[in-house]
Amino acid sequence: MEATIAKSKSVTTDCHNVDKKLRQIFDLTEDEANFHMKQSAFLYQLAVQTMPKSQHCLSMRLTVEYFRDDSFDQELPVKYSDPTLQHYVIFSTNVIASTVVINSTVLHARDSMNQVFHVLTNGQNYYAMKHWFLGNTFKDAVVEVLNIDPFIPDYYDKTTPSHLNLPTEFRVSFHSINNASAMHSRTQYISIFSHSHYLLPEIFKNLEKVVVLDDDIVVQQDLSTLWSLNMGQKVMGAIQICSVRLGQVRSYLGESSFHKNSCTWMSGLNVIDLARWRKLGISETYWKLVKEQVSKKEGSAALASLLTFQDLIYALDNDWVLSGLGHDYGLSTQSIKKAAVLHYNGNMKPWLELGIPKYKVYWRKFLNPENQFLNECNVNP
Repeated sequence: MEATIAKSKSVTTDCHNVDKKLRQIFDLTEDEANFHMKQSAFLYQLAVQTMPKSQHCLSMRLTVEYFRDDSFDQELPVKYSDPTLQHYVIFSTNVIASTVVINSTVLHARDSMNQVFHVLTNGQNYYAMKHWFLGNTFKDAVVEVLNIDPFIPDYYDKTTPSHLNLPTEFRVSFHSINNASAMHSRTQYISIFSHSHYLLPEIFKNLEKVVVLDDDIVVQQDLSTLWSLNMGQKVMGAIQICSVRLGQVRSYLGESSFHKNSCTWMSGLNVIDLARWRKLGISETYWKLVKEQVSKKEGSAALASLLTFQDLIYALDNDWVLSGLGHDYGLSTQSIKKAAVLHYNGNMKPWLELGIPKYKVYWRKFLNPENQFLNECNVNP
């Protein structure tokens, strides 16, 4: 032992080299951690934006079956344009998502005989949607599937997309300091109308009023009272989000004039007075704002909807819609059961593996687990 101790004392340790080596190891570990964080974020976004394999299978199977057998291709065009009925519009490329919206709405309706659903999709998914909704019944309601591509005008410039646009979602994060030592972060997902929504007056020329539903909602109560709303001189009824005001997103709105204290609004459940929309030229106003923001290279053209409907929003009661089921883990069971509509806004949609498990049950129960196509494509694992 004495010899060992003596030998260890005779060896001089260079602390500088040890420090240098430890720092190198630390830097390598930090770089590796940053790499994995970026990779994780990329894979998360990829999982959110990519269509699941099971849904791709379902779309392909339905398209093939449509061209194989069109013997039941029977529709009711008279109801599609009857202004005395209740018309619901859904923009979607997702068969099962739009099915859940329609099924949940119909099952909670006092009278489904007056309900007409218009599913607006693109050419790629048109035949799959067509075959699915012709082969399934939703009590006494009727469903029309429309390919939106022919309705997209060809006289706009490059600011106009030549394809279907679903509602646009924005993630807004805030940092608030309650005291000197505590800082809290708050995140809100805002979904608003896309370019395609401004084609509604042209697509439904014979209608004066429609209710627009996003394809990431679940209806839990009867919606018929929405048709008796007196919105006065307002164009659209929507849920207002006063936790996010226009002044807080002014960097995305450019130099356009707006009231900085005005509340933002959400798509998801929207009552639209098409007659007043046409009278005030809402679509023309929107395209003018989009072109101005694109030409000046300021703001975000996607947020032009917030300015288009400034002072034209009729605020719906907050009990109508509970938002956040696509990103907020902290929603209570009581508030979920109380809401008329559940909105899965956020990245974690209920049809994705990333969906929040405890919220999926409210969405999944409106799918038929015995359906042949769903089972063959493993949509209901």
